[in-house]
Amino acid sequence: MNVADLLVDGFGRVREVVHQAVDGLTAEQLAARPGPEANSIGWLVWHLARVQDDHVADVAGTDQFWTAQDWREKFGLPFPAGDIGYGHSSDDVAKVRPESPDLLTGYYDAVHEHTVSWVTSLNGAALDRVVDEGWNPPVTLGVRLVSVLSDDLQHAGQAAYVRGLLLG
Repeated sequence: MNVADLLVDGFGRVREVVHQAVDGLTAEQLAARPGPEANSIGWLVWHLARVQDDHVADVAGTDQFWTAQDWREKFGLPFPAGDIGYGHSSDDVAKVRPESPDLLTGYYDAVHEHTVSWVTSLNGAALDRVVDEGWNPPVTLGVRLVSVLSDDLQHAGQAAYVRGLLLG
């Protein structure tokens, strides 16, 4: 297995859990929160898609699908275009109310396809490229992609857990 295959497999696992977490849910279920400060399935999936879109677009040198493909307008959220959910308050979380699972999976799938298309061109040497010098040590492409995968898998797992709470 080469680096590209490994990354495609990892991001494919995120996609699988995202689809399982939202499949067949109503808008009310997507917005439900198991506690007053908890995140909803809709917010978790929106956030993980935004993080992946933002971070992969940055390292790939491409536009984010959120704005380039009008997903921001489709979601109709009251946040700035660059908002990815980091630091959201409980009130902000409550504002993310997707109308259907299809909206969430449509956006996530567009981001996923872009990610997979881009990472298939990578080799091991590419992962050593420094993509963020704002950290000590500087962040390489490999570290950034693993960070995105880790964040995505954690939030996808949280969404699956909330689904289990909702559906018993």
